[in-house]
Formats: sequence, C-alpha cells, structure tokens
Amino acid sequence: MRALRKLTVFGAAAIGLAAAAVGALYALDRAYPPPLPARLAVSTEVLDRDGALLRAYATPDGYWRLDTRLDQVDPQFVKMLIAYEDKRFFDHEGVDPLALLRAAKQFAGNRRIVSGGSTLSMQLARLIEPRESRSLGSKLLQVLRALQIERRLSKTEILERYLTLAPYGGNLEGVRAASLAYFGKEPRRLTVPEAALLVALPQLPERRRPDRNRETAEAARDRVLQRMVAAGVLNEREAAHAATEPVSKTRLALPALAAHVADVALRKAPSEMRHKLTLKKNVQQGLETVAADAAAKLGPRISVAMVLADSQNGEILGEVGSADYFDGGRSGWIDMTRAVRSPGSTLKPFIYGLAMEQGLVAQETLIEDRPADFGGYRPRNFDMSYQGDVSVRQALQLSLNVPAIRLLDAVGPARLTARFRQAGVTPVLPKGEAPGLAIGLGGVGVSLRDLVQLYIGLANGGKARTLRDGTETAPIWNSGGTVLDERATWQIADILSGVKPPEGAARRGIAYKTGTSYGYRDAWSVGFDGRYVLGVWVGRADAGSVPGISGYTTAAPILFEAFAKSGLAAVPLPRAPSGAFRTARADLPVTQERFSPAPDGLIAVKAATEPAPQIVFPPDGAHVDLAAASNAATPLVLKLQGGRAPFRWLANGKPLEEPSRRRTATWQPDGTGYSTLTVIDAAGRAASVKVFVE
Repeated sequence: MRALRKLTVFGAAAIGLAAAAVGALYALDRAYPPPLPARLAVSTEVLDRDGALLRAYATPDGYWRLDTRLDQVDPQFVKMLIAYEDKRFFDHEGVDPLALLRAAKQFAGNRRIVSGGSTLSMQLARLIEPRESRSLGSKLLQVLRALQIERRLSKTEILERYLTLAPYGGNLEGVRAASLAYFGKEPRRLTVPEAALLVALPQLPERRRPDRNRETAEAARDRVLQRMVAAGVLNEREAAHAATEPVSKTRLALPALAAHVADVALRKAPSEMRHKLTLKKNVQQGLETVAADAAAKLGPRISVAMVLADSQNGEILGEVGSADYFDGGRSGWIDMTRAVRSPGSTLKPFIYGLAMEQGLVAQETLIEDRPADFGGYRPRNFDMSYQGDVSVRQALQLSLNVPAIRLLDAVGPARLTARFRQAGVTPVLPKGEAPGLAIGLGGVGVSLRDLVQLYIGLANGGKARTLRDGTETAPIWNSGGTVLDERATWQIADILSGVKPPEGAARRGIAYKTGTSYGYRDAWSVGFDGRYVLGVWVGRADAGSVPGISGYTTAAPILFEAFAKSGLAAVPLPRAPSGAFRTARADLPVTQERFSPAPDGLIAVKAATEPAPQIVFPPDGAHVDLAAASNAATPLVLKLQGGRAPFRWLANGKPLEEPSRRRTATWQPDGTGYSTLTVIDAAGRAASVKVFVE
C-alpha cells in the first residue's frame, strides 16, 4: 500500500514536472518567437496579362528574390530536393532524429561536423536567422527554431519560403531567380540536369556558381544525380543522360521588359508586390526588338516609341516608351508614348471622314490641289508641288495638304476637335486659341497614345475605346463615343488600305497613315487591321530636328516590321456595312462630282441656312409590305423635310433619278430584305434610313 502511495506521488510529480516543462516551452516560444514575417521582403514583379514576368526590381538590400509558390515550380525538382535534403520531410515535426543521430555519429568519429542532419525546416530557420558559425550551439538554436516554425507554418508554406530564400550565388535568392538567371526561364518545366543543378547550388552557392566555377557546379550536379538513382527518383539511364549535358557559364539578366509602363505601375501602387498589366509578353518582346534595331540604324540620339492595342476593348498589348530605357544619349528614360508632339498629317483621315459623313464628298469626288488662301493661311504640300484636280481617294492616299484644308474649312475645325473629345482625346492648343485650320496639318498637340486611341475608332467601326494598360487606379468605362459613323469609317479604311506599303515591306492587309511634323522633328505611322492598332513615333526626345526623317520613309517601315514581329495573327479588315461602297465617278450624284465651296458648285455646310434634310417617310427601321417578290410589286413613296433643293435620292448607294427640287420621290425595290435609302441636298448634307422590304 505504501509502495502504491509512493508510486502515485511520484507519478503526480512527474506529470507536474512535464506540465511545467511544457508550459515553460510554450512561454519561451511566446517570448522568443521565430522571425517569421507575414510577407517576405521580395522583389516587386510586373506581370503580363497571362502572369508571365515582364520585369522584376531588386529588393532594397540588392537581391533578386522572387516570391515562389509550389505551383510555379517543376514537381520533379521538388521531389529531387526533398529526396536529397530531407527525405522524411512530410513525416517529422521539424527535426529528423535519425538524421541527427547520423550527424552525431559522424561528428564523434571525425571530430568535426561532416553533415548537419538538417531538415528543410532547420535550413529555413538558418535562412531567416543567419548564424555566425557551424557550432553546436547554433545547431541547437536551429533545432528549436525548426520546431517553432513547424507549429506556425504548413509543410507547403515551409517549402515555399525555402524556395524563395535559398541562396544560389551572388545576389540570387530563390529558385525562380536562379532559374531565370541560369536558364532563362521560369522553373515550371526544368530538365533533369537543370533540376539537379538547382538542388546542388544552395549548399555552397558561391563555390558552385556555374557562371564562375562551372567544373565545380557540374561535379555537384552529378553527385545529386547519383543520389537520385540511389533514392529511386531517377533510373540510371536518365541520370547518365543528364550528366552528359554541359553546364552553361552564362548568367542572364532577369526580364526587364516594358520599363516605362512598369515604372508607372510602381508609382501608382508602390505597396503592391505584383502588378498585372494588359500587355502580352511575346508582343512586348517583338516591339522592343524592332525599336532597338531601328534606333541603332537611325542614329545615336534618335529614339522610337510604339503602342499596339486591341481595338475591341482598348487594351494595350505592347508599349515601348523609348528604344532603350538606359540610353542617356537618347534620353531613354522619357516615355515618348505620353509626350505631346505635333502629329503632322496623321489627323487627315478624320477630316475626310467627317466630310464623307456629311455627304460633302465621296471617294471619287474631284477636289482641287492648287495654291489657296484661307483668310491668310496658305498651306503648301510637303514636296512643294501641286497635282491639280485629284480624287478624294488620291488626295488622302498622297497626303496632299491643300485638299485636306479645303475639307476642314468646310466641316469646321471645332467640329473635328469635338469628335476627338468624343473619342476621349483632348488635343492641346496654344493657350487661349480656338481650333483653326492648322490643326489639319499638325498644328495641335497630341501624344502617341492619343493617336492610337483615335485610330481605334477607325478599326472598330467608328466606336471609340479608351486605352488601358493595367496601371489605372480606377476602372475604365468605355462609353463607346463615336469618332465617325460606320459608313464613313469603312470608306476611310478602304482608302488607307490602298496606300502602297513602304519599300521592302510585305502587304498585310493594313490600313495606315503617315505624318511628319514641321521641321522634321517627328515621324509618325499609325496602322490597323480588323482588330489591332499600332502607332509608331520616331524622333528625338529633346524635340530636336532630324533632317531627312519622314513618316513614310522612316516610321512606316518600322510599323510593318513591328506588325510582323508582334506574333499576332493578321485580322482582315471588316466588310462594308449596309449602304457603304465605292461609287464610280460616273455614278456620283451631281452634288458629289466635284467639291467646291464656290456658289456654282457644292455649297459648304457652314453656308447653308436651311435645316438639314430629314427623311420623314419611310421611318428608319420600318418594315414595308410592297409585295416585292411578286409581279404586282408597288413603288414606295419617299418624303423628306428640310434641306436645300435640288435633291438626289439613292437606294443602296445607287441614284434613283435625276436631281429634283421636289421633296417627294418614288422607289421601286428590286427584291426583299434590308435596303438603305439616302437623300443628299445641294449643300451636300445627307440623311439615311434603313427599311426592310417584304
């Protein structure tokens, strides 16, 4: 009985001591927690639309340390790492007793530390709390820290932190930075020799750096391969084949694409560690290569900027602010996609489009290219010569100045700039000045991004889209403002698609326009297919003159090369909308045969005092039953209000009869379906309705 009582007292004491010990350990754990920040200090990353790395920034302490998740790493590499470093990783609680016993036995036999018996948790403890020496005291601290880490982090989190912090030589930390620097790729799909090298490097990262000690690195890799055979991770044939692969001595620079837009992203959200842009990496690489090559050929102080956007949503897929961000001679740090410059002749398509929208001209309308005086403003052509009478199509394709100003004088500069504002672009005018005729030849300030946003309207059926690249701090709401109506947009695209490509460039179904600013300071080219819009600027960032540059000879070849190197499949230009087609000159109504603001010809819109014509019957969208499919088909009576006589009626672009001063007409349809009816008055103003004939 007494023995039982003593045993009970002893057991109670033992339990009490154990509880006290556990309590002390918990108290120590709370008092001296491991330095485990909620978020590691890692490199800021700028990613493309698909999550690919465009650019990384070194940490404040100068390291390339990229945050790493397990799903970003090749599973075979993870399997090899665990087999080599900590084969019982998923079974222990931070310390592997068997590994420690082996290490103690080796220490006793050799009087020095041969292997530390470290688990990955212990190695993480050393990475977050570096030790001064490999003493037993520091090893004991690692053991305690490993136990603490295991209480706080899951196995996945431990692996991810190790893969982020492991040293790989120089200022490389983490498997992602190492894979990018040594192999030029993310570690998602490593080859066997690549994975083995990355397993071997963290043990002695400086001695085994492949860029400095290739033979040592190769030997360490081969030892890992042999261990993998012994562990059953690889078979002998795989290991032998992997050992024949040479280790490269090259250390590559980490991705440094889209420098200017990346800087914008950082300025707008400096606390974010990952910034996702709308850019596409392969497109960005292609554009930057083209820009750098072109600038190298053009001269030491000349730069190139480009913007490529998707016209359907306004998202920028490629954006090059300069030919070389780090080239001081080109002022490469200046983002020339946002710099306000003179656009030269690149705004002319919108002048012609407005004139067509208002019925002033058609593609084959004749217009004078002769010296003219517009209240003291005397525009001259780029080559100082004149063509005489030309068609509107020829005038725009040849980028003649006088015809463009004649039309701008008719449609009004204020109306043109109002359309620009509808597209979300506000041209910069001299302070206190109203829009004048000079804006048609570049006498206004816009940026390359502005130009691309305007041309998105031409590629998107007249509907504007606001550009966005992912750096915006507020949502972009695309209201769909109208640049030109759909038919005028198609007419302009049809004309621009007929412009001859620059010498040596293959046709890609691109509609494009070029421009050269006064004094040869800026060369422009903006082009589009059925979906993508690309703008190119060439010049000096300091606005210095570059004699000899021009939009056609300098910027246009870069445009075509950039489209080819972008990797984007060409999209055909859209088909003509209902009621839009190229009318032969012989079939034009009398009011569109020749453009002239004189009273004996076409009267400019601004001189008309009557209200614009309006078709009052049939109403737009009406379904009319004329028994058109039968022999007893009846004609449709057409009625209009307003306008200046005489009037020309057209059905689907074809004249119905001779011009008449009456405000009624008849139309005999030649079949069922949708038709577009148009009336043009003597002032060139037009009205249209669409009807369905049954």
